[in-house]
Amino acid sequence: MNTPNRGAVRRVLPAVLLLALGGQAFGNTLNQNVSWTVDRAGTTAKYRAVAYGDSIYAGYNGSVSNAAKYSGPTVDAEYLSALWNADIESIRRAKSGAIASDVYNNKIVAEKSYMQAASTRVVTFEMCGNDGLQARTSFKDQTGTCNYGVLTTALANCKTYVASAMDYINANASPNVKLKVIANLYYPGYNADNVQSKCKDSATGATVNMRTTFLPIIAKMNYWMCENARLKGFKCVDNFAQYMGADYDSNGDGQVDSDALRYVAGDTETAYVTRIATTLKATLRDANTHFVSSASSYDYIQSDDVHPTYTGGTVSAGLWGGSTGTGAPRYTSFTAGKSPIWNQFGHERMGWSLSTYNPASP
Repeated sequence: MNTPNRGAVRRVLPAVLLLALGGQAFGNTLNQNVSWTVDRAGTTAKYRAVAYGDSIYAGYNGSVSNAAKYSGPTVDAEYLSALWNADIESIRRAKSGAIASDVYNNKIVAEKSYMQAASTRVVTFEMCGNDGLQARTSFKDQTGTCNYGVLTTALANCKTYVASAMDYINANASPNVKLKVIANLYYPGYNADNVQSKCKDSATGATVNMRTTFLPIIAKMNYWMCENARLKGFKCVDNFAQYMGADYDSNGDGQVDSDALRYVAGDTETAYVTRIATTLKATLRDANTHFVSSASSYDYIQSDDVHPTYTGGTVSAGLWGGSTGTGAPRYTSFTAGKSPIWNQFGHERMGWSLSTYNPASP
């Protein structure tokens, strides 16, 4: 059973996505900066949460002029507002289409002032999705002998800039910051990639399954995001587990799938990749159909097969600059720490995942 909102979310998207990440692989980028303040009634204190990233944190929806009002970081701002009984300024400094080096240099470093404000309490970032997507596009276009170097280069760049970003944030964020957190990668197009390559492996002389080829690379990227977080004082939101695993035990191993897939502190890279790409591979599901129970599912991915679904309208963000706005929270309290729609849209799930690390007080 799919939520009725699934179709509603898809219909608001244009038929041709001018800057969908498939196109962004050719170098198109779009600044999509947003400042949205959750204005809680009867409060005077205001704190800031800063998010740096690419189209995911931007709330990209196929438009060059607007983006989702409630992308993951702004969803988390609502949770923070309720938890702290305060107004929360959600600052999203994002660049759709940006590879990890671009997010690092032109957002985190160039726009460090946003996290240096004395009111800042949370700094979060995400990156590497476009490195992976560009490498995937390059690999899919190959003929002749397969060149896996494009995949290993994307992995190496991701590891480099994730570590650099954490070091830079640690050195430059306001001393008042209580939480630093990275969000890792889900696998967009998981079902679509279950096809053979046009190129042939040099050892076997046969084509390779592209999903089987790409999955370990994504797993390694995600491992080093979470492992670097552990080493450098960050928390790690495991979007891969939250999007790709069902919220029930589908294989009878005694664990809810989305929990079983999560990074575990102390994992080695080999152990983690084996668990994701081999041991629990049969439990992975395309996030277009995220099962919240054995009988009910929601669509976490927009019609471009890349970006998370959302609800709550849009704000100006794109070719004509970013926007600043204020509004009352959609929800003023959260039963058991979850909104009524926490698991019904991709961005709502991401925002809830971020909220699980929120400190009890500012």
